[in-house]
Amino acid sequence: MSNGYKHNHYVPIWYQHRFMLPGQSRYHRLDLKPDTVTNGTHKWTRGDLHEWSPDKNFAEDDLYTTQWGQITNTEIERFFFGEVDAHGPKFLDYFTSFEHPSADGPAFQNFLTYMSVQKLRTPKGLAYLAEGGGRSRKNMTLIVMQRIRNLYCAIWTECVWQIVDASASPTKFIVSDHPVTVYNRACPPLSKYCQGYQDPDITLAATHTIFPLSLDKALILTNLNWARDPYQSELKVRPNPDKMRDAIFNFTHIQTGRVLTEDEVLMINLIIKRRAYRYIAAAKTEWLYPERHVSSDHWKKFGGGYLLMPEPRLLHMGGEVFIGYKSGAKDAFGTYGHKPWQKGYKDEERERREWETLYRFQSEWALLRGARYTAEDYSFMRQHRGEDDDEDMARHRERLKKYGRIR
Repeated sequence: MSNGYKHNHYVPIWYQHRFMLPGQSRYHRLDLKPDTVTNGTHKWTRGDLHEWSPDKNFAEDDLYTTQWGQITNTEIERFFFGEVDAHGPKFLDYFTSFEHPSADGPAFQNFLTYMSVQKLRTPKGLAYLAEGGGRSRKNMTLIVMQRIRNLYCAIWTECVWQIVDASASPTKFIVSDHPVTVYNRACPPLSKYCQGYQDPDITLAATHTIFPLSLDKALILTNLNWARDPYQSELKVRPNPDKMRDAIFNFTHIQTGRVLTEDEVLMINLIIKRRAYRYIAAAKTEWLYPERHVSSDHWKKFGGGYLLMPEPRLLHMGGEVFIGYKSGAKDAFGTYGHKPWQKGYKDEERERREWETLYRFQSEWALLRGARYTAEDYSFMRQHRGEDDDEDMARHRERLKKYGRIR
């Protein structure tokens, strides 16, 4: 039996509305792989640009319908995604308008689950699950997706969070058919890490996660070990890559206030476009073609290689967390989520190296970006937008003499 849930939106309609201009009911979708049609001896390629309403975009018939013999079941769409999507707008609104000081634990947990499910639920995500798990049966893939809904949450929790702002740019963010986008500067679109349904793994040091929240806001997540040491191999696996575990999050470390230039928005849109599976959409047609106006389309050199990096002068060493409960129980987490009995909880060599590379990167960033910090956080119980004085800048220049010219 079927309950009529044939047309499944793998990018929710309410999410798509966040990328439309006021009063707009239809927006522009670009097909990156338009079908070729043959009729007798006549062969042509379908048009790639369409103006459609959100209910026609990013949808596929029976994407989440399971088949058991002659019985079709649509409960995944109705109950699993229905529950996830019912509260999604509220949690996205919280982070879209996030300001310090704020610490809403339930909003954070539900937002992370939504993001993780959104990465898994697209045709690209489902094909990755089926391919990676050796599951050719659609039913089993959908069941597994529900069981591992929080697959990415621990790693993302331990990332450096930035909420960036495109309000000063005439170009705004676009949306793709795989909205939770990952970027690793060492993994260009034609590399083995990006073939077919593949994405660079989020546990690779230099892998960033980009999630547009609205026309003007996007969340960028960066592995802490990469933010502290961008001189290591981009493909090195981060400390403690185990995905299915508990993790600790600190709201005061969320970086806000970074206002992007138009060129930076174009670069981010180009990443989103190159990592989409088949479709992208935008409120304006010209936003679908960032490659026409961006200053550089060199995959590894976006923003001098540092486009998505957080403000390093807000980062610090340490990070061990101790927790005491009313019951008298105690717990502890290392910098990278290790428990005290696990290897890697204490690593003096790693800490020594990261002290050196973080200081080096802070100096390099200061000379590249200027004395004023590019973002702010809520360190030490206060909102903080720092600025290096002349003595600080002299120290940065002196420090970099040890390492030669900046890149």
